[in-house]
Amino acid sequence: MTVHFPFQNSYSALPDSFFARVAPTPVAAPRLIKLNRLLAVQLGLDPDLLETPEGAEILAGKTVPAGADPIAMAYAGHQFGQFVPQLGDGRAILLGEVIDRDGIRRDIQLKGSGPTPFSRRGDGRAALGPVLREYIVSEAMYALGIATTRSLAAVVTGEHVIRETALPGAVLTRIASSHIRVGTFQFFAVRRDTEAIRRLADHVIVRHYPDLLHAERPYHALLAAVVARQADLVARWLLVGFIHGVMNTDNTSISGETIDYGPCAFMDSYNPAQVFSSIDEMGRYAYANQPRIGLWNLTRLAECLLPLFSDDQEKAIAEAQDILGAFSETFSNAYQAGLRKKVGLFTERDGDEALIQDLLDAMAKNQADFTLTFRKLGDAAGDPAAGDARAQFMDPATFDEWAGRWRERIALEPQSAAERQAAMHAVNPMFIPRNHRVEAVIQAAVNDDDYAPFEELVKVLAKPFEDQPDHVAYADPPLPDQRVLQTFCGT
Repeated sequence: MTVHFPFQNSYSALPDSFFARVAPTPVAAPRLIKLNRLLAVQLGLDPDLLETPEGAEILAGKTVPAGADPIAMAYAGHQFGQFVPQLGDGRAILLGEVIDRDGIRRDIQLKGSGPTPFSRRGDGRAALGPVLREYIVSEAMYALGIATTRSLAAVVTGEHVIRETALPGAVLTRIASSHIRVGTFQFFAVRRDTEAIRRLADHVIVRHYPDLLHAERPYHALLAAVVARQADLVARWLLVGFIHGVMNTDNTSISGETIDYGPCAFMDSYNPAQVFSSIDEMGRYAYANQPRIGLWNLTRLAECLLPLFSDDQEKAIAEAQDILGAFSETFSNAYQAGLRKKVGLFTERDGDEALIQDLLDAMAKNQADFTLTFRKLGDAAGDPAAGDARAQFMDPATFDEWAGRWRERIALEPQSAAERQAAMHAVNPMFIPRNHRVEAVIQAAVNDDDYAPFEELVKVLAKPFEDQPDHVAYADPPLPDQRVLQTFCGT
């Protein structure tokens, strides 16, 4: 049988200025190293056929399946605050779109599939390490309940790519509700193509926000909806200690999904100023800066939409500012509600925010592990004798003082200790993609062609809230000589 993709493409039906038609560049000897079988079924694809040599050739870009309309999308973007008027998919090609089993339209994109007109002298390829990193982290984010692009497959190409050295080449098949970005709107705004902005906005409303089709002011409503989704998304990042690393406007999805996992990382010890990305020398995208940058990026989107708001620019600006003003409150509400759940509070009382902030301040001062502190706090909620949360602090007395006040507060809640523990464990993961674990997996694959560590890590991260006694070592923070201090972009 032939691999069948039930493509129903809509983006490639937009005007030619939205993209460049380009086919993937064939590779020498594609070999499938990982297929996300459950996701394949969700997309209406046959996983058994995708695991055949024919399937591997499609997932590597060597063969273009029937019904595909391969394109590289055009977009611009602010990169570390500096505007670049033309970026676009320089190493990714959108094969097409399918309707999944829930009736949701999904992009199927090959990342690392060869040069495009937007490659800017790049080779358009991806190295194996960044492909494995994106597969691991995006699927971990999905398991954590955070809106994200997904990974369908990883394929090695049988070729090498040249970065600082020769590395195995690979292709990631990425799934997204779309790949439309703030930078997509910026591409047309800098060209003063208001009609293209209108076409793009209409497309986004139909695809992502159909409830707005009959809104009195649909473009205002669109901005408000994107603001709400981004505020919630960034709050969820902070609640699991995630640092995106490259929050450029071209990496900010209009759908509200986490996209473009480059030098991303999860914190070990809690530090609001934490930066891992090797290219973020000024800390622009540090952990605690992410809400501010999220609003900054949304302001750039608002600028693009101003011509659709009103012919009166001052009026349009005032209306946009009013919509953007909701970001801070939406983010704060989502973040504070999430923090209350993390410490086992189910009602709101005066002093709760201060109590939680005191914990965070103590964690930062004591270099407490972010993930384990909250997870072990859940243990302590169920059993006052459980002391592992205390063990995360260099000065355990600091935790003892805070814990006394916390126990007085949770005593005012109606839940039983067992109910509180279960609820806290449902929001505080035991397992995250620890940077040293991800790095070890990549080294085993790149140096030894050994994918067993990758398979095991992906399996563990698929159930982040379960204890998994057989894999408890995966919850451990790194030893001093295992710490990963920098992460790197894949280009």
